[in-house]
Amino acid sequence: MATQSKVTAIDQLRNSLLEARANSDRLFQIVREHSLYERPIPERHRIVFYIGHLEAFDWNLFRTHLFSLESRTPAFDQLFAFGIDPVDGGLPTDQPGDWPSLLEVRSYVQTLRNLIDDALDGGFFPLADKPDGYSPDTLLRVAYEHRLMHAETLAYMFHQLPYSRKHPQYQDSQSTSPVANEMLEIPAGQATLGLSRGPSAPFGWDNEFESFTINVRRFRIDKHMVTNADFLRFVEAGGYLNPQLWSPEDWQWKERQSISHPAFWNSAGSAWSYRGMFEELPFPSDWPVYVSHAEASAYASWAKKSLPTEAQWHRAANGTSQGAEQPYPWGTAAPGSNPGNFDFRRWDPAPVNAFPFNKSDFDVVGQLGNGWEWTSTPFAPFPGFQASAYYPGYSANFFDGKHFVIKGGSARTAACFLRSSFRNWFQPHYQYVYAGFRCVSE
Repeated sequence: MATQSKVTAIDQLRNSLLEARANSDRLFQIVREHSLYERPIPERHRIVFYIGHLEAFDWNLFRTHLFSLESRTPAFDQLFAFGIDPVDGGLPTDQPGDWPSLLEVRSYVQTLRNLIDDALDGGFFPLADKPDGYSPDTLLRVAYEHRLMHAETLAYMFHQLPYSRKHPQYQDSQSTSPVANEMLEIPAGQATLGLSRGPSAPFGWDNEFESFTINVRRFRIDKHMVTNADFLRFVEAGGYLNPQLWSPEDWQWKERQSISHPAFWNSAGSAWSYRGMFEELPFPSDWPVYVSHAEASAYASWAKKSLPTEAQWHRAANGTSQGAEQPYPWGTAAPGSNPGNFDFRRWDPAPVNAFPFNKSDFDVVGQLGNGWEWTSTPFAPFPGFQASAYYPGYSANFFDGKHFVIKGGSARTAACFLRSSFRNWFQPHYQYVYAGFRCVSE
C-alpha cells in the first residue's frame, strides 16, 4: 500500500510538472516571434534565454541527481543553466546574434523533454538510492516550483514589452474608486517563521528552514496595501525630490536613473495613466502601487511610518487573537477555494478592497495575492540554514545584504507559493516586480 501511495504521489507531481510546462509554453506564445530576442528589462537575459533555461534546469537537475545520464549538448546545458541578477551596474551587453537560433533552441528543448519523459517513464532512479540522494518526488517538486517561479518573473519581463510586440489577452476591466485606508492594531504575540526539518516535513526551499519563533511587540499596520492614489500624494508632495526621505544609496540610484515615478505609471499630459499588461489603462486609483523597495521606503519615511519586518508581516497575516497561528490569513482552507487575485487569475492588479474575505484574524485585508509586499528585513538565512545540494546557490548567492524579503504573492503567483513559510526576495532598486507594500507604526 505504501508503494502504491508513493507511485501516486510521483504521478501527481509529474502531471503538475506537465501542467507547468503548458503554462510556460502559453506564456511564451504571448510574445510575437520577432521579439523573442528582446531584452525588456536591462538587468535580465534576453527572452530567448528563458526558453532554453526552463528545460536546461530540469535536465541538469534530473540527470545529476536522479538519472545519471550523459549530456548530449554540454555547451547548451551550460549556456542556459543560470540567470543573472546584477546589482546596481554590470548590466549584460550581449547581442541577439550571440544566441543560438530559435530553431536550435526549440530543438534543444524538445530533445530534453523527450529524454526526461522517457527516463521518468522508465522509473529507474539510481542516484536517488545513494546515501546523499534525493527522492524523485522532491526533485519533481523542485522542477515544478522552479518553472512556476519563472512563469511569474517572465510576466514581469513581458509587461515591459511594447504592446505591438505581444499578442493581447482578454481581461475583465474593474472599476476604480478611492479606498479609505486605516491602521489596525496587532497585539503583541509570537510569529513562527519557516519550516521544521524531519521525515514528515513538507517541501520547502532551503531558506525556509529551520523554523524558529520570535516575539513581536504590539504594532499597527495598514488595513490595505498602499494604493496608486495614496502614492500619488507622495509624488505630488515632492517625495522624489526630497533627499531626506531616501537613504544615500537609494537617492544615488534614483538620481543616476532619473526616476521620478513608479515604473508602471505613464504621464498623460497633466494626468497619469497605467501601463497594463496588454493596454494602457486609465489611472487605477484603488489598485496597489507597484514600486521598488527604495520607493516604498521613501514613502514610508514621508508618512512617518516604516515598512514591516518579516516577523511583523507574518504576525499580521497568520497570527490570531487567541495566540495560535494559522496557515493562511483566512484560516486553514486551501487557496484554490478562496477569493483573491493569485494563481494566474488576472494579468493586472485588482482594487485593494476587491476581496474583503481575503483577510487575517486581525482584519488585515489582501495579504495574499494582488501584489507581493516589501518588508524591511534583509534576505538572510534562518538559524540552522543548510544549502540544498541540488541547488546550492538558490539562496546563499543572495545573502549579501543587498536583497530584501517580500511576502504574500501577486496575480501571477502560483498557489503553492502562498504557504506561510515561503520567502521571496529582490534587490531594493528593482522596479519591475509586482510588489507593493503597506506601512506599520508603533
